[in-house]
This record gives sequence, structure tokens and C-alpha cells, in this order.
Amino acid sequence: MINSVRNTVFSVLNKNNYGYISPQDFNLFAKQAQLEIFENYFSNYNTAINKENARVSGTEYANNTKSIEESIDVFSTIRNFDRKAYNRYFTPSQATTGDDYYLLNKVLAYTTLLKAGTNQGTSSPNLLVDSGFNGIVSVGDIAVNLVTLEQSIVVAVSNTTLNLEDNIFPQVIANNDGYSIFKPENYEVEKVTNSKISMLANSLLTAPTKTFPAYSLNNDSITVLPNTINNPGQVFSQYIRYPKDPKWTYSTLSSGEPVFDQSQSDYQDFELPVEDEVNLVTKILQYSGMQIREAQVVQFANLEEQKDNQQ
Repeated sequence: MINSVRNTVFSVLNKNNYGYISPQDFNLFAKQAQLEIFENYFSNYNTAINKENARVSGTEYANNTKSIEESIDVFSTIRNFDRKAYNRYFTPSQATTGDDYYLLNKVLAYTTLLKAGTNQGTSSPNLLVDSGFNGIVSVGDIAVNLVTLEQSIVVAVSNTTLNLEDNIFPQVIANNDGYSIFKPENYEVEKVTNSKISMLANSLLTAPTKTFPAYSLNNDSITVLPNTINNPGQVFSQYIRYPKDPKWTYSTLSSGEPVFDQSQSDYQDFELPVEDEVNLVTKILQYSGMQIREAQVVQFANLEEQKDNQQ
């Protein structure tokens, strides 16, 4: 989609010789446009819910709430948290999970650690190899790779090998990935403000327990109570991540013009649905018009955005 958006933007700009936008500038504008549309999903979702509650929204194909939910769900991710120190766990970031989070929708914790160790196997798909699994691990338990923070369900058990539903140990020869195995029972961890977490913990009646845990959010981590929840891989979350930065890539020049090449290693398409292509074009034109100081381009893009909002 990114090449189609760029071609449309350049078609509008070149129609009246407004100016040229370099690939680097286009990628910056594309990133900002995607972020703006992404963040609008949540305010639009709130508006749609209010209309639904007021019984003024449509149903079936006119159900705007469902459409926005599906757009947001593209960015829904379930990942285990990397432990920072004892009962503190890093929140999702480029350094830990490979993406930044917009919203921690749910934080959950497994209650029972069954076994921990290091995968001793080869890079055979879907296998976890160690010893002493019989009588400890059962089908349906959860295995967590402590390096990639991915998790998978155990589907078969022998004393030395676990068969997993997903291949979460693809490079065990190189890094000897550590693992943790938990009972599948988990409980939602309730968010508590930092000003109340100490008071909650010191209360005999409201102190967090394994079945009613709580957490407070810090700069780059969460602190989970009770502090018996402290094993690597024990805490995980369903969160909404930010979209990846789009990047239009090229490899050669033709008549002085870059030629689109999506085979480049750093190529990244937009992650928004196709129906947002018009919005992307409009917003990139707004940024482009401001850069080349063409008020007509900005006015045209603003008019198109108003038309789209009225539909």
C-alpha cells in the first residue's frame, strides 16, 4: 500500500508542479500520518460507543464500533514480560519485546511455576529438550522462552522432551535459551496507583494475593504484588502496540528518480487497513504542503479530510 500512497501523493503534487518530496521526507510524513490515524482510532471508538449507548448507531454493515475494533485488534499483542528485578518486570519496549506499547489492556500472572532450566536440544521445530519432565509437566501447561519472551502450549510430554504447539526455540544451539514452565491457570493483575499500592499492601483485608494480584506502573516497568510473583516469564500482558514505522525503499535510480524496491531488508508497509489509504494520502499531503510552503496543497488536503469526516 505504501507505494500506492506515495504515487497518489506525488500525482497531486506534480499536477501543478508544487515541488518534490525526497524518500526520506516521505517516510517521515508517512510515519506521522500513520500515528495520527492510529491514535484517532481510540477517540473514534469512544464516539462510536457513546452513539451505540444512545441508540443512534447502525448495525450490521453500518456498525462503526465493530469496524474500529477490528482496526485496533491488528495491533493487539500477547507477550510475556522480561523480569527486571525480583517482582519487577519490564513493560514492552524495543529493547525487551521489540515493540513499544500504546496501552496495557490486561496484565496477567501465572500462579504456579512447575520447572525452569535451559533448553538442551537442537533447533528441531516445536521441541523443548531437558530432563525430569515426567510427573511434573502435563499436556496443556505453558512453556515460556525467556530470551524471546514467547510462550506456547505443551502438547506432548516425555521425560526428556516436550512437544510444543509453536516453535518458540528456533535458535537454541546459538543461545541455549532459558525456559520456564507454568500451570495454565492465570489471574488478571489489577492496576493500582503508586500512591495507593503501599497502603493496599499493608492492609490485612486488601493485601494482594496470588489469586487477586496487583501492580503499579513505573517508568519502564511494573511492580507486582504479592512479591511471591517473581519468576522469569510469570507475568504477561495483552497490550496494544504502536504500528511499525513505514518505510518506502528503493535500490536504483531511473532518470534521476528512485525506483521502488520492496525486497530491501528495511522495507516496511503501512500497518493500517486499506480503507485508510485515503486518510494517509490526505495527511501526507498536509505535511508535504507545509514543507514546500504551498498553502493550496494544505487547503486541498484539509478539504478532502473534511469531506471524509462528513461521510
